[in-house]
Amino acid sequence: MEISKKSAFKVLNPNNIWVPILLGLGIVFLLFYFDDNITADNLRLIFDAKWSSVLVAFLVLLARDAGYAYRIRTLTNQELSWKSSIMVIILWEFASAVTPSVVGGTAVAVFILTYEGINFGKSLAYVMLTAILDNLFFVVAAPIVMLLTQGVIFPAVETFDLQIGGSLQFFFFLSYGLIAIYTLVMSYGLFVKPRAFKWFLLKMTSMKWLKTWKVKANQYGDEIIIASSEIKGKVAQYWIKISLATIFIWCARYLMLNSLVSAYTEITIPEHMVIFSRQVIMWIVMLISPTPGSSGTAEFFFNQFFNEYLGSYTFVSSIFWRLMSYYPYLLLGAIFLPRWVRSKFFKK
Repeated sequence: MEISKKSAFKVLNPNNIWVPILLGLGIVFLLFYFDDNITADNLRLIFDAKWSSVLVAFLVLLARDAGYAYRIRTLTNQELSWKSSIMVIILWEFASAVTPSVVGGTAVAVFILTYEGINFGKSLAYVMLTAILDNLFFVVAAPIVMLLTQGVIFPAVETFDLQIGGSLQFFFFLSYGLIAIYTLVMSYGLFVKPRAFKWFLLKMTSMKWLKTWKVKANQYGDEIIIASSEIKGKVAQYWIKISLATIFIWCARYLMLNSLVSAYTEITIPEHMVIFSRQVIMWIVMLISPTPGSSGTAEFFFNQFFNEYLGSYTFVSSIFWRLMSYYPYLLLGAIFLPRWVRSKFFKK
């Protein structure tokens, strides 16, 4: 896979990067502007936080990012140094923050890994494997948390007045079904029959109304075959390490919010379990968000899921949550991406 310096810089030009950032911030601003509950008094509630809990949330966030760096380094069989692993995660998280959740930053991640010295086939395999592992976590975790928190995992509120249901349950099952199908198909293509998967894609795009996608299908089929050949023969220890790292990463992500909620209200162990479980459901719903980094969507669903625990502190808690889980990656990406581009494409 050869990408010219000119085309690479065009894609990663800092002037272009600010477009999705400003779009995301604009969506959040409009959401807050039209919310009658947002007042100066409500904003001052942010200082009522128990700062020890906020500190715990910050430490958990750092642990999560360390887990990401460990996983990508383990995935690549230590081909990446720790410094490169951290840089890849920063840029990957930035790409995810400026693209819709339904799209994600996977294409950019392949590009980044390739220019960190890993060949295209391996880069593609690692990124696809990461996506499968993350989606598999949701597919497995969702039924478990639903069983553990029967009757209380979905808040008793309607999100939209739609004839087809319009409830959080509807959006959850829609998103869960799409993720499960995607994960099943990708796993089959990557681990079982990559050539059969390509044959299926070509047959599907041979239909009259899908012919315009045939070239893309052929290219995607070839990529699956390349990626599949790169991950064959991995030992059991390899799979155990990256699987445990994936579980750690997502648990740390969710425990961060548990810490923030406990900064504003006293919650029991069972309530901690419900809050943790609801995050699994909320993230699955958010995965079909069309906005950059789920801007607007995340804030809306946060209110639906956690208002009963936080009450008047819901708004300030959502600010804290996004300040720690979303906006730092916009800032870090805006700082480090231009430097990374210059180091990779404009060396003297």
